[in-house]
Amino acid sequence: MARSNKSSFWPWLGLAAVVLLADMLTKFWILKNYQLGDSTFVTGFFNIVRAHNSGAAFSFLANAGGWQRWMFTGIGVAAAIFIVTMLRSHSGQKLFSFALACILGGAIGNVIDRVVHGYVIDFLDFHWSFLSGVFHGGHFPAFNIADAGITVGAVALILDEILRVRRSK
Repeated sequence: MARSNKSSFWPWLGLAAVVLLADMLTKFWILKNYQLGDSTFVTGFFNIVRAHNSGAAFSFLANAGGWQRWMFTGIGVAAAIFIVTMLRSHSGQKLFSFALACILGGAIGNVIDRVVHGYVIDFLDFHWSFLSGVFHGGHFPAFNIADAGITVGAVALILDEILRVRRSK
């Protein structure tokens, strides 16, 4: 296992802040320029929309009555605390820390939405006809920069684990 470098903790927090800032700025722009349900055609497979998600990924528990807002907020806060702890102790592991920083920025962005608005603001709408058997009209559920950061971080975590296992053989 790579040695931890305490002095490299702050750049990872900086990366998380960049993800968070990009998320907040794009959501601010969407709130100022779009009403709920508005959509702008960009390409044959991509639109900018304004959607609200009171649930989790793929609108899981979106219609649960409101309690899920605070449950998902609590999970996000707990995850952020855990990730900061992990970053402090593993900041010398570059891919692992990159992954955690991306997830941290995204988690905080979505927690802020839940606390301020009661829902997460989504606006990236990708659609392809081959998805129509899985998603209504072939539209993948709308998402945001925070979700993209979380996804990139999750993929990087998987890659980091695969590489770690290969190195140990």
